[in-house]
Amino acid sequence: MLMKAVILAAGEGKRLKPITSSRPKPMIPLAGKPLLEHTIMGLKDAGINDILLIVGYKQDIIKDYFGNGFDKFNIKIEYTTQDEYLGTAHATGYAKDFIKDDPFLMMYGDLLVDPIIFKEVLQKFNQNKPEGLISLLEVGNPKEYGIISLNSDGFLEKITEKPSPDLNLGNLANAGIYVFKPIIFKAIEKTEKSIRDEYEFTDSMDILINKLNGKIVGYTIKDKFWSDIGLPWQLLDANSYLLDKIEKKILGNIKDNVIIEGNVYIGKGTTVHSGTYIQGPCYIGEDNTIGPNAFIRFNTTIGNNCHVGNSEIKNSIIFSNSNVPHFNYIGDSIICENVNLGAGTKVANLRLDEKNVKMNIKGQLIDSGIKKLGMIIGPNVKTGINASIMTGKKIGENSIIGAQTLVAEDIPPYTLYYQDPNKGIIRKSLK
Repeated sequence: MLMKAVILAAGEGKRLKPITSSRPKPMIPLAGKPLLEHTIMGLKDAGINDILLIVGYKQDIIKDYFGNGFDKFNIKIEYTTQDEYLGTAHATGYAKDFIKDDPFLMMYGDLLVDPIIFKEVLQKFNQNKPEGLISLLEVGNPKEYGIISLNSDGFLEKITEKPSPDLNLGNLANAGIYVFKPIIFKAIEKTEKSIRDEYEFTDSMDILINKLNGKIVGYTIKDKFWSDIGLPWQLLDANSYLLDKIEKKILGNIKDNVIIEGNVYIGKGTTVHSGTYIQGPCYIGEDNTIGPNAFIRFNTTIGNNCHVGNSEIKNSIIFSNSNVPHFNYIGDSIICENVNLGAGTKVANLRLDEKNVKMNIKGQLIDSGIKKLGMIIGPNVKTGINASIMTGKKIGENSIIGAQTLVAEDIPPYTLYYQDPNKGIIRKSLK
């Protein structure tokens, strides 16, 4: 059966700022390709060649990259703009005219999953012939999720939002990949706004079961990669997962006395100068200048048109058009596009007490659960010589960090932040 796919890709990704200040979350580069491209290629491999992208925030970046789908990927891609953000059911409703009469796969555009999941989901749906399928994930803290209860035949019975552990409802949470027959649009039409003033997709599924006599089968993801990439450090996990699958390919110009170990991709137009040591898995894009005497360690992705000089980079993502040129150390960090680091700028990625690094996410200090986590630098940031950035700190887009400055707090966008020998830290707006 030929099947279409609908990908919800309209959100802003506020928890990932400043990374998403200049691009939508699905366009964050991982292992050399946008997150959304990895998903689309996985769907294509599962036999889906007709895709609707429901877009909104900075949608032109998505449209310019993917186009009609034919030219780059030999698939068909259409777009619908989500004008209002009124919940997942509301967003899915935009797909009604695209779907017409056949079942379709629907998923969130910020997911990265093992692509075999798509094949298994379609196989399970075709075996059971239900009105819908919901993918599920076992979680360790059910009280933080919407928990799905299945009956003895494996069909959805009820959904309980953030249940008390006393209720003993299990630990199966919604994993964000679905298959539905078009009857789901009737359920969406009957869905009313929730207390959050949104049209909740969980309510639509409840209506499908209890008012339209539909069945929704559960498919549980086990022992396969799944991430909703809601937090910055999850980008590093996703990048690492993808790099583990990379094949060695050297298309650039490698000078004498360069050591390359493991699976490393180096794109066209990139020159790697003498004394450079690269440990795979790594992805290095096109038209970069690497070295001399650079040390690029495992799980690093570097975009296009970057300069990495006699510096060390480890387990990090460097977007295109950025420079890490002179005596810099970057570990477990994300550097967005058009960033220039002054000589001697270094990042701390491990607390002296070796406790987990915490990061401020939308005003709340969140435990990353990991001991090594560096910084997040937004687009168009510059640092002066010998700047130092402490663990888990974020520097907002278009900011400037002065020479000899210790960054021990998050820096808002458009901020001049520097150490005055007499007055201490000075903060000035650049707007």
